[in-house]
Amino acid sequence: MRFASCLVLVGVLASGPPGRAQDATAGKTAASSARESRSKKGQEQAPVLIFNPETLAKPTAGYSQVAEVRSGKIVFIAGQVAQDRTGNLVGKDDFKAQVQQVFLNLQAAVEAAGGDFKSVVKLNYYCAESVDPAQIPAVREIRDKYVNTANPPTSTFVVVKRLVRPEWLIEVDAVAVVKK
Repeated sequence: MRFASCLVLVGVLASGPPGRAQDATAGKTAASSARESRSKKGQEQAPVLIFNPETLAKPTAGYSQVAEVRSGKIVFIAGQVAQDRTGNLVGKDDFKAQVQQVFLNLQAAVEAAGGDFKSVVKLNYYCAESVDPAQIPAVREIRDKYVNTANPPTSTFVVVKRLVRPEWLIEVDAVAVVKK
């Protein structure tokens, strides 16, 4: 029975979900359309194209699937935790306060590199498993005050056993693209 189920699953994965098959010559992908539009005379090219290709499932949690860097300087920002600039913990046992401090730290880092939060193209979240899952929506609520919600950064959210210090509830690293 397991073998037969695997074959059915392989068949579905190989052919894709029903109704989503596409003729390779018909239509344009979001990426090819965007590439064409950016090459039009007189238009300034944005340093990053953030999009969701038609060949991938539409994200359900407010992120984008692809960030294509076309120009600019790539900046890698180390994982930020809920510490203020003097190194003191902000929001002991308060997940929402910690998330807010993390985003303030990310903003300070990207600004120090010459960009702003619109420059962020990738966010990686590491959340301690001790956080009540009902509190997780606070991350998006706070994040949405910083990012372009119409074209949000690519993202990965991982629940981990714990962070380096047990009082830290979330850590977020980022990649940004700023003008040279």
